[in-house]
Parts: sequence; structure tokens; C-alpha cells
Amino acid sequence: MKTLGLLRHAKSDWDDVGTRDFDRGLNDRGRRGARLIGKHIFEHGVDWDAILASPAERVRATLAAACPDTEPEWDERLYLASAGTILEVVRDHAGSADAVLVAGHNPGLQEVLFALVSPNAENEAFDEASRKFPTATFAVFELDIDDWSELAGDCGRLVHFIRPRDLDPELGPEG
Repeated sequence: MKTLGLLRHAKSDWDDVGTRDFDRGLNDRGRRGARLIGKHIFEHGVDWDAILASPAERVRATLAAACPDTEPEWDERLYLASAGTILEVVRDHAGSADAVLVAGHNPGLQEVLFALVSPNAENEAFDEASRKFPTATFAVFELDIDDWSELAGDCGRLVHFIRPRDLDPELGPEG
């Protein structure tokens, strides 16, 4: 069995509309959410053997706040990647790791949920994640595979799903 984690970047800064999408950082709320979800990731207890991440600034800033003592492997293919590309990057770079965390963007991260979880493995966490996969969300899958080369559709079960608002209601939807 392998473990795959997904971390969506925290809330990005849209104050400077002239900033390229790739270069956009986090706003104050995003930095708070990233620190909070990072504390949760650490307390959740999975020892991530590898972290694969989009090199976009908002992902870099999220990981710097959430997992400051880690050294991610940056892969440009993860920038705004589809589910298929995300799974390809994991197969290409996970090696002998037992637990891999991918940090990136939607809609690709949420699409991974639909790719990995078969209808008979859907649960309450899946239902919640399928409705919305907001910024700074953290999800963990147990995969019924022995080698990352076997990573394909319907091999996983979502075992953990948490959003910053679940940890601090002030980080819930604005409005």
C-alpha cells in the first residue's frame, strides 16, 4: 500500500491584477491558512518521503509557510496540471517512497479524487471533497498498489480530508 497526499495552494493575492498568474503570491488569509494547514499536516502524522510541487509562486509560498523544513521537488508539469498529468508526475518521481505529497492547483487536484476513488469506495470524506476542494485543502489517499508504476484509476480510498475552515471558522468562505 502507498499513501498519496494532496495539498492545494493557499488563497492567492489578486491585489495586483498586472501580476502574471504564475507569479502571484498569497494574501494574508492565504498565509494564515497555509500555516494552520501545515500544523495539521505535521500533527496528522504521515512521514512524507517526497513532496512534488508546482513551481508557481503561490505553491512555493504555501509550502514555505506550511512545511518550512522540507525540500520539495519542483516540476513545471504540475503548474495547472490535469489529473492525468499529476498522476504521471507521481509515477515518474515517487521512486521507492511510501508516502508522496503533491502540492498544486485546482481543478487538477480535485480531478485526482475522481480518478482514484471508485464508486464503491466513496465515503463521507469523498462526498465533501467532491463538492468543493478549496484553497489550502489537504487530502490523503490510501492506494491499493505496491509500486507507483501501478498508480491508475480506481486504486484509492480517501481517508482524510480537511480544509482550513475546519480548523478555524474564521478561514471559512468570505461573504
